[in-house]
Amino acid sequence: MASLIAILDLKGKSLIQRSYRDDVPPSQIERFLPLILDMEEENVQVTPCFTSEGVNFMHIRISNLYILALSKRNSNASEIIIFLHRLASVLTEYFKELEEESIRDNFVIVYELLDEMMDFGFPQTTESKILQEYITQESHKLEVQVRPPMAVTNAVSWRSEGIKYRKNEVFLDVIESLNLLVNANGDVIRSEILGSVKMKCYLSGMPELRLGLNDKVMFESTGRTSRGKSIEMEDVKFHQCVRLARFENDRTISFIPPDGEFELMSYRLSIPVKPLIWVEAAVENHRGSRVEYIVKVRAQFKRRSTANNVEILVPVPDDADSPKFRASVGTVHYAPEKAAFVWKIKALAGGKDYLMRAHFGLPSVKTDEAPVRIPISVKFEIPYFTVSGIQVRYLKIVEKSGYQALPWVRYITQHGDDYSLRTLTDSKQSSIITPL
Repeated sequence: MASLIAILDLKGKSLIQRSYRDDVPPSQIERFLPLILDMEEENVQVTPCFTSEGVNFMHIRISNLYILALSKRNSNASEIIIFLHRLASVLTEYFKELEEESIRDNFVIVYELLDEMMDFGFPQTTESKILQEYITQESHKLEVQVRPPMAVTNAVSWRSEGIKYRKNEVFLDVIESLNLLVNANGDVIRSEILGSVKMKCYLSGMPELRLGLNDKVMFESTGRTSRGKSIEMEDVKFHQCVRLARFENDRTISFIPPDGEFELMSYRLSIPVKPLIWVEAAVENHRGSRVEYIVKVRAQFKRRSTANNVEILVPVPDDADSPKFRASVGTVHYAPEKAAFVWKIKALAGGKDYLMRAHFGLPSVKTDEAPVRIPISVKFEIPYFTVSGIQVRYLKIVEKSGYQALPWVRYITQHGDDYSLRTLTDSKQSSIITPL
C-alpha cells in the first residue's frame, strides 16, 4: 500500500505527484534526494527501499528520472517496487521515451494513468493495452471514453472480450542470453543464463492455453521420466495471466493470454557453461612504435548451428593510429571512440575457426605506465538453439468455439550484457602460432 507516488528529476524536484492517502505529507518528497546524497557520502549502499523518521521511501531510477513511492504503513515493498516498474513501462509505451520532457508535455495523461493504475494506495489495472482503450493520447479532448472497457472489471483484466481474427496463430520465442567471464588462463569464472519466453497471440475469443516445458521439478513431482534433458529453472517470474496456484501444485503453466505481444515468463540458470564462441588474441609490441594483434575465433557449438551477426571487440591503446587489417572472413573496422577494433562476421558456422591480423602505429612518446588489459567482448545470436536445453513439449490451445490455431515455436541464444574473455595476452604466452 502506497500513500503517495511522485516522479522527480535528478535534482529531486517533483515533476508530478499523486496522494492516495493523507498519512504522508507531500513535503516528505523534498527529503528524498538529500537522504540519497547522505548515504552516498557515507559510502552506504543506496537500496531501493529505506526508512527515515517513520516514512518508507521506495524508488526506482529510469533514465534521468526517479519514480518514488512513500508509505507510513508496513507495506509490501516488493509489490510497490514492481508497481513502479509497471508504471514506468506503461508511461514508456504511451510516450515512447520516458524523459522529463515527456512527463511535462503529458501531465494530464499521467494524472489519469495514476488515478486508474492505483486506487487508495492499492495497485489496480497495470496492463497498457487495456488502459489505452479508454485513456488515449488525446484524452484531454472530449474524445475520452467515459465508460471503461469490461476488462477492467472482469477477472481477466488484461484481455478484452470480443476479439476476432480471421487466422488464429500463436508465436512463441524462447530467448536465452548468456553472461560469461573467462580469465586470462582460459577458465570460466562466471556463467549465467537469463531466459525469457515471449509470445505473440493472435487468437479470437477467450482462449485457454497450457504450456509444457521439460521442467525437472515437474518430472520429479509427477514420477514421470524425461526422454531427453530436463532443466531446473531458478528465479521464475510469470506474467499476471498465469495461474500461480496451479503452477505451484503441478507445474502446469495455464493462462488466458493478453492480446498481441507480451512476455509470459522469465527465468535464470546458474550452471557451468563453456564459451559458445571462443576468442583469444596475441599482442606483439615493436619497440613502442607499432603493435600487432593476431585474433583467433572458434565456434564451440555443433556444426548444424550457425551464429549470426558476430561482433568481436578487441581493445587497443588509446593513442593507436594508422590501422591496417587482414581477415580470413568478415570485415574489420577501427572504433577509436571505444579504443578498440571490431571484427564482424555475418555467419559463423559451428566447429569453424578463423584468424585475423591487425596492425597499429603508436606515438614516439610513450608513458611508463603499464597498459590496463581490458577484456575482449563478443556479441552474437544463434537461432534454433538453446544453451540450457530447454524445450517446449507442448502448447495446447482450447477455446469454446472449437477453432484450430497454429502454434509456432522459435529458439534463440544470444550474448548477454556481459560476455567477456580476458584472453588478450603477449605473443610469447599465446597459443596462437599460425598467422595469416
